[in-house]
Amino acid sequence: MSTVTKKELIDRIADSTQAKRVIVKRIIQAFLDEVIDELAQDNRLEFRDFGVFETRTRSSRIAQNPKTLERVQVPPKRSVKFKMGRLMREKLSAPAPTQKNP
Repeated sequence: MSTVTKKELIDRIADSTQAKRVIVKRIIQAFLDEVIDELAQDNRLEFRDFGVFETRTRSSRIAQNPKTLERVQVPPKRSVKFKMGRLMREKLSAPAPTQKNP
């Protein structure tokens, strides 16, 4: 498994669309900023066939420090949940391509 960075993604899109890299970078960054802003406002983002992003709030709880056995109050925490859309589910359920090791 390899990691694809935002820079690599921008380069691929710029190459495939023949758009300038600077413009693609601005568009991608604007998109990501909008996604973050909407999730920060507890809005649900739905991209047909891709998936759905939504925030979840975990309630506060009491935990225990395993080293000192001291009880600690853990505050509520917000996180992002992603649910795959149809096309992504179909692509991911297909057999994984084999990678050649050099």
